[in-house]
Amino acid sequence: MIARLWRGWATTENAALYRRHFRDKVRPQIAALAGFRGCFLLEKSENGEVEFLAVTHWQSLESIKAFAGDDVSIAKVDPQACAVLSRFETTATHYEIVDA
Repeated sequence: MIARLWRGWATTENAALYRRHFRDKVRPQIAALAGFRGCFLLEKSENGEVEFLAVTHWQSLESIKAFAGDDVSIAKVDPQACAVLSRFETTATHYEIVDA
């Protein structure tokens, strides 16, 4: 199994908007994809900003390619997310899950 990690930041005022976007749009869309195995949205507040860490679990890199394209290192960031995030990573990082 593979974990895909991506980070974005929002102002404290926009954090609830991003949480809602992830819950109402991102999660349902990716949950419908073959090979999707679950996700977490983590957050940390610091210096008036909220950092989000999205961790999605996939059956394989091939499953991620079906979602993200051949270059799985490129982040998939919806325009609605861009509108509420103050900044975000343009890449995603992948780890093999070796024990759970």
